[in-house]
Amino acid sequence: MKQAIGVIDSGVGGLTVAHELMRQLPKEKLIYLGDTARCPYGPRSKEEVKQFTWEMVDFLLEKNIKMLVVACNTATAFTLKSLKEELDIPVIGVIQPGARAAIKFTRNNHIGVIGTEGTVRSHAYTNALRNIKSELEVNALACPMFVPMVEQGILEGSQAIEVVEDTLAPLLQYSNMDTLILGCTHYPLIKDTIQSVIGQHITIISSSEETARETSTILDVHQLFNKDDIYPVHQFYTTGDLEIFIEISKSIFKEPYLQMVTIEKAYLHQLQDS
Repeated sequence: MKQAIGVIDSGVGGLTVAHELMRQLPKEKLIYLGDTARCPYGPRSKEEVKQFTWEMVDFLLEKNIKMLVVACNTATAFTLKSLKEELDIPVIGVIQPGARAAIKFTRNNHIGVIGTEGTVRSHAYTNALRNIKSELEVNALACPMFVPMVEQGILEGSQAIEVVEDTLAPLLQYSNMDTLILGCTHYPLIKDTIQSVIGQHITIISSSEETARETSTILDVHQLFNKDDIYPVHQFYTTGDLEIFIEISKSIFKEPYLQMVTIEKAYLHQLQDS
């Protein structure tokens, strides 16, 4: 089917998922929407996150998408169930794929999770992990400084290192943790900084690769693969600063992927009214 896969995120973090989808599914067109104007979602109430998520979904439904990828952990935690119930297209989040990957890599059953306040407060990762393997020891930590830092384009250097060190200090007291889930799609953009702080002995899990694999499986099951031989031009939208969005996109996609992307400003009804 020639219809696009829709991808939503609270900002630029979901671009890491989009990049992996483009790599694993090169013939599938993506329409991406990042709500950078109202990012971060982590400190917001469950009701706000639901409202903003549905506004993004409505925007993409008007584009006649064939599948929805919720590339925001906070939105996944608070809205995935209702999205699956109310939409007549397949919907996938990023929490289950990330949990499965962490269980595959841990050697001692001690997994750390870092995410936004909303994701950690929801216990979504802890529940997902223990539903698969009940004997796991899971320690979760909210990292409220990470998303604003990434959205400003601060991805490395002394400032990034200082913020990551200060934030992760409580988690590093768990000396036997061997696997860390990046429970926010913004965090892979500072993965190298996080790895340098926590040490090479800890395996870092990003849900991007697993989410793309699961998307491929769902497309296959529902017979939704695009069988055209023409490679698509993807559409990327942001509700916020276009220049910052483009600069961060360049750092993720590089060539030749950037030649396959058009980036535009998106106007959601709620933002227009305010």
